[in-house]
Amino acid sequence: MIYDISQELLSCAVYPGDPKPTLTPLKRMADGALYNLSSLSMCVHNGTHIDAPAHFLADGKTVEQLDISACIGRCYVYRQEGVLSAEDAETICIAAESVGGGERILLSGGTVVTEDAAEVFLRHGVRLVGVDSQSVGPSDAPMAVHLRLLRAEVILLEGLVLSHVPMGAYTLCALPLNIAGCEGAPCRAVLIGED
Repeated sequence: MIYDISQELLSCAVYPGDPKPTLTPLKRMADGALYNLSSLSMCVHNGTHIDAPAHFLADGKTVEQLDISACIGRCYVYRQEGVLSAEDAETICIAAESVGGGERILLSGGTVVTEDAAEVFLRHGVRLVGVDSQSVGPSDAPMAVHLRLLRAEVILLEGLVLSHVPMGAYTLCALPLNIAGCEGAPCRAVLIGED
């Protein structure tokens, strides 16, 4: 079973203050052109996307410098609403490690990662943290959690669609577009289940 866990880009959720994606027709066969051609304008943090360290760190790695092996491999999907405590993160890491998905944690249910939870993820060697909101940290103060994880070069995968995915282990493929010098990039994220 393959689960598409990406938002549709033109109707996606947008972080407050960011521009919405727009698609502009340049050529249309309906107007007599030989082909269809469109232009896309968007913030690289619209929809389903990754944050590279350069998003919050002046000397942080940009998208093309990331080790994208963190974006492909065994992962663990966990559903919890509200604030994620250190104790919650410990429980998740232990469950993920027991099924070989401890390097990549995907959180469903609008979970807000705390600094304490981030520390637990780092202690367990998590390489990617994904959430189904547009920001991994609290919406009123996201910077501290971003800084803690991005300093350790943990890739942040934000804006996922996980409501239709049962908890458990999967294979994740969430490759960011290769945009040189950029602090983030959209990606198409999928989970492959064990049938």
